[in-house]
Amino acid sequence: MKENGTILPHESNDLFLTDGGLETTLVFLEGFDLPCFAAFDLLKNQEGYNAIKNYYIRYLEIAKKYKTNFILEAPTWRANPDWIEKIGYSKNDLAEINKKAVALLTDLKAEFKNDIESILISACIGPRGDGYVPENCMNAEEAQLYHSKQIEALSHTKIDLVSAMTMNYVEEAIGIVKAAEIFNLPVVISFTVETDGKLPTGMSLKEAIEKVDQNVNIAPIYYMINCAHPTHFLNELKENQNENWVKRIRAIRANASCKSHAELDEATELDRGIPNELGKEYRDLKDSFPHLNVFGGCCGTDEEHVAAIADQLNINSL
Repeated sequence: MKENGTILPHESNDLFLTDGGLETTLVFLEGFDLPCFAAFDLLKNQEGYNAIKNYYIRYLEIAKKYKTNFILEAPTWRANPDWIEKIGYSKNDLAEINKKAVALLTDLKAEFKNDIESILISACIGPRGDGYVPENCMNAEEAQLYHSKQIEALSHTKIDLVSAMTMNYVEEAIGIVKAAEIFNLPVVISFTVETDGKLPTGMSLKEAIEKVDQNVNIAPIYYMINCAHPTHFLNELKENQNENWVKRIRAIRANASCKSHAELDEATELDRGIPNELGKEYRDLKDSFPHLNVFGGCCGTDEEHVAAIADQLNINSL
C-alpha cells in the first residue's frame, strides 16, 4: 500500500528516472533465458536474484549521480495468472511471486534511501495477451476480474503505485484501473503505439486516454507511453500540444530502436539504437512538454541510454 506522505510524480514537478529494458538486457546482454519474457522467473535462484538486483543498482547509481528521484519498477510484467501457468508455475504461486519481486525492491529502497531523495516502488502489470498484438480481447469487466488477482496480491506489499505497461487496447486498461480502485492503489496506464502513433487497434492516443478517463470512477494518476520510439509519437503529441489529453501524459519509456513492433518481434539481435541520440530526443520531448517528469527506457535500452537521457536533461549533473 502507498505510504502516507509519499509524493507521487503527478504531485510534483521534480524529475524521476526509472530503469530501461529489463528483459532485453537480461536476454541479449547478459545471456539469460527468460521463458515468455518473464523476468521474475530469475528470482527462483541466487544467480538470477543477483542479476536482477545488480541491474537495478546500476540505475539507482545514475539517479544518485544526477540527484534525481527514482521509480523502482517491479519485475512483475508477466506475473499474472495466465502467464505464470504458461511457464510452469501454479496459480497458487501468484501471491508469492509478486511478494518476492517487491521485497527485492524494498531492500534496494532501504539501501539507497540516504542517497536519493525519493524512491518509489511501482508494481508493473502486463497485458493478459501479447504486448504487441491485441488478441483474445476482454471487455472491461473481464479485464477487471482477471487483473484483480495480481493487484490484490500486490496490495499486500509495500508498493506506492501500480503501472500497467504495454497496454494495446482500451478495455483492458479500463479494467485495470477499476481493479486498482478496489484495492485503493494509485494507477498509471502506459499505452504502446505503432509507428503511426496509434494503438495496435488503430485507436488514437487521444481517444484511448479520454475513453479510460470517462469510463472509471477514479482516473489514472497519469499516463505513459512505452515500447515505442519517440519518432513514432512525437508528431502526434506536438500536433495536439495544448489539448488536455496530452497533459495527462507525464512519463516516457521509449524503445532504443526505430523499428516497428513486427520487426522487433522477428529480430534475433538487439537493436540498441544510439544512446546519445535517444537522449537528445528525450530533450526535445521535455522542451516541448515541460510537464513530463518521469523518464526511463524500454526494449533495447540499458543504463547507457538512461544516463544519456539524464545528461541531456541537465539534471544537476555533477
